[in-house]
Amino acid sequence: MSVISSSNLTISLNTTISLSWRSSLPSRAIFPRPKKPKTLVVLATALGAKPTVLVAEKIGDAGIQLLKTFANVDCSYNLSPEELCTKISLCDALIVRSGTKVTREVFESAMGRLKVVGRAGVGIDNVDISAATEHGCLVVNAPTANTIAAAEHGIALLTAVSRNVAQADASVKAGKWERNKYVGVSLVGKTLAVMGFGKVGSEVARRAKGLGMQVIAHDPYAPADRARAIGVELVSFGEALTTADFISLHMPLTPATSKMFNDETFSRVKKGVRIINVARGGVIDEEALLRALDSGVVAQAALDVFTEEPPPQENKLVRHENVTVTPHLGASTTEAQEGVALEIAEAVVGALRGELAATAVNAPMVPAEVLLELSPYVALTEKLGRLAVQLVAGGSGVKFVKVTYASTRGPDDLDTRLLRAMVTKGLIEPVSSVFVNLVNADFIAKQRGLRLTEERIVLDGSPEKPLEFIQVRIANVESKFVSAISNSGEITVEGRVKDGKPHLTKVGSFGVDVSLEGSIVLCRQSDQPGIIGKVGNIISEENVNVNFMSVGRIAPGKQAVMTIGLDEEPSRDALKKIGEITAVEEFVFLKL
Repeated sequence: MSVISSSNLTISLNTTISLSWRSSLPSRAIFPRPKKPKTLVVLATALGAKPTVLVAEKIGDAGIQLLKTFANVDCSYNLSPEELCTKISLCDALIVRSGTKVTREVFESAMGRLKVVGRAGVGIDNVDISAATEHGCLVVNAPTANTIAAAEHGIALLTAVSRNVAQADASVKAGKWERNKYVGVSLVGKTLAVMGFGKVGSEVARRAKGLGMQVIAHDPYAPADRARAIGVELVSFGEALTTADFISLHMPLTPATSKMFNDETFSRVKKGVRIINVARGGVIDEEALLRALDSGVVAQAALDVFTEEPPPQENKLVRHENVTVTPHLGASTTEAQEGVALEIAEAVVGALRGELAATAVNAPMVPAEVLLELSPYVALTEKLGRLAVQLVAGGSGVKFVKVTYASTRGPDDLDTRLLRAMVTKGLIEPVSSVFVNLVNADFIAKQRGLRLTEERIVLDGSPEKPLEFIQVRIANVESKFVSAISNSGEITVEGRVKDGKPHLTKVGSFGVDVSLEGSIVLCRQSDQPGIIGKVGNIISEENVNVNFMSVGRIAPGKQAVMTIGLDEEPSRDALKKIGEITAVEEFVFLKL
């Protein structure tokens, strides 16, 4: 059994979050029904409004239509930074392409309402990821839909620059016929260095191989087996520079790659090299490239992206006779635009629904198949957290939480980061106005001082499913439902996934079995005939449907805990009637 500690967090529980009744008794033991009057505490529930999505740059109509099925959509293009900051406080989501800067000021102006920023494309350098994380805003992108379009544009520029297509076109349209001036170079047998061997880079490599080129690649994170499968040799940065006849850039813009191609870099390249950039303008020092072109070290360049977009009209690099330029057309095909629009709309809608996003860029990146397998357990952990914190008596401070995962899989085969984040979400959101997600869970935890530890129990058996059960315990608190206190003196709830659905299987020391849907009523009563019928009649008179009911007891005729799953919330009067049943010693109503 290994114990993993996470961030510390303190949650203030001054806000009442459930309707409950219990006897005024110490919370460490079970006592006979008291003679004192029973009390009621009521929760006021706000109805959620339809979310608003601000689309700040034009995306395909298919994406807009998908967004409209779920949210109010505000398509406002060409907003100034001031206008964006003014609008954003009324929006739950923001979708941009590459032209809109989503700065720290934007997140601060959102005042906590903005839950997701969708970047319709791959690069996210126009979004302040650090500020997004601090403000609990998920950032998602659309990394796959425009992959082929960007790769094809890279190849188009590669062939155009090798045969002087743009320059020759301009010459002919000017009334000239300069065949000797625009003699090009062949691609067959030439070496192409792909700098950045991700999705786009690898697709460029595939196509360049088809043109008869020798392809090498540099990427410190690229898997060697993927490169071998395409027939590409991974080399060092220095070897790529000194070997390549053509260099195609496909790396993201990060502090490490900013102006990676500078005077020092160009001093190491093969004289007469040709450079293609369909990645990010900032990876090239444009002044250094201009000097390299003027000196002949770089024979030609083809640029789809620039440090400043659009570039100033007097930009010497744009006007250079050996430079071919396009206005950031990498993803500009009809198919790619529709695909990107759908991909980003699906990601944004999913994030607003609280679903896991495989394309999240400021949360743990989890393969889609792992997300699919863990999805019901993610729902289980969040609901266990919500149940546990609602059982804490008002005024108690939640400081110590332990989450136990029981699994037949070894620790290396079970990544619990998602689960830990969702427990934190379940613990914090019911008692605060903070929005918690995979992005900011650890950050919020650290801010609030809660100490959350994880414990893994390795079970014997076949590891067909990732987890057997999950248990959440809150220490050093009093409970508004005494029976939720286990023998260890902690509020304890435990659950399993059954038929793909989360179930509550233990409260305190009592075994129960109820689906975690809708709402739950927990009752502790004397174990005697007729109690289930009395409670059921009260609920049925409210026309509230019972979806699950189970009873766990210590021994026949002793104490029992009844767990009732409800599709709707019963009235205050109905809950009062349950509390007035003679055999009922305590009960609590919990919202999921």
